[in-house]
Amino acid sequence: MWMKTVFWGLLLFMLVATTMAVEYGARSHNSGPWSWCDPATGYKVSAPTGCRAMVKLQCVGSQVPEAVLRDCCQQLADINNEWCRCGDLSSMLRSVYQELGVREGKEVLPGCRKEVMKLTAASVPEVCKVPIPNPSGDGAGVCYWAAYPDV
Repeated sequence: MWMKTVFWGLLLFMLVATTMAVEYGARSHNSGPWSWCDPATGYKVSAPTGCRAMVKLQCVGSQVPEAVLRDCCQQLADINNEWCRCGDLSSMLRSVYQELGVREGKEVLPGCRKEVMKLTAASVPEVCKVPIPNPSGDGAGVCYWAAYPDV
């Protein structure tokens, strides 16, 4: 008798869980607030061009002029959806790599390796004190993709 009870309990649980998954889009790989930043949904990527110069200068160890820093930070702050800021910085970084013909492990500029430029770009929100979502809750304002090798 208890086997039937367990069976019907599990069946009921699966039915409720499946219904909830369908309702909240759990099957979608692109669900959640970050999906608003997907160009496939009509979002126009706003790669902050003012941050290009800042990231390049920081990467080679040069002083960043106040006007360059201000321009970058303003462009980043102007991206209304904070969920899109890191994605837009990533797009900016990929365009720099493409412009310079950079491959994995190579120098982007003399004295600046690709990995260093990536970490520099990922830290722009922290430098600018512009909020980005931080699911880990550790207070760091560094873009999540800094930890991934393919950016």
